[in-house]
Amino acid sequence: MIGRLSGLVVEKNPPQIVLDVNGVGYELDVPMSTFYNLPSVGEKVTLLTHFAVREDGHFLYGFLGEAERFAFRQLLKVSGIGARTALSVLSGLSVNDLAAAVAQQELGRLVKIPGIGKKTAERLLLELKGKLAQVGGVTLNVAADDARADISNALLALGYNEKEAAAAMKQLPADVGTSDGIRQALKLLSKG
Repeated sequence: MIGRLSGLVVEKNPPQIVLDVNGVGYELDVPMSTFYNLPSVGEKVTLLTHFAVREDGHFLYGFLGEAERFAFRQLLKVSGIGARTALSVLSGLSVNDLAAAVAQQELGRLVKIPGIGKKTAERLLLELKGKLAQVGGVTLNVAADDARADISNALLALGYNEKEAAAAMKQLPADVGTSDGIRQALKLLSKG
């Protein structure tokens, strides 16, 4: 419905802002990651938006980048996650950190976010798995790169030399998680 707004920031009351677009003031809720990067009151900004119509009203959510809006929309698809919780998640973690936490199935990073308990974090990890690898057409390799570095370091720490570790790493899937990758690499190395 409303995909983007350009105008002047006229109010900033976290997590809500008011954007003046040609004399019309739009109230938008934004994650804190967007809020902290907004220009000062009276300056122009362009925000990507998500428009939601519910029984209790019409709501606009604003984001500085496509990655944040995409992640927000993916979070809304998770059962039991509403807009407030989705904003809380994006306020507590950057999109890259969220993608890394999901890729590596790190429950601990999610339960640190206010309002996210263990069951909700488990549901997020399960339902978002594989959905945040591509955000807004950009592939996020941060989690995969971190996992691959951790796997390689673990193999070296276990006494394998760099050549053996590199040979095992080549045979692992690109998106393997740390613990699965270590197990698979050890199986490969034990065969050799």
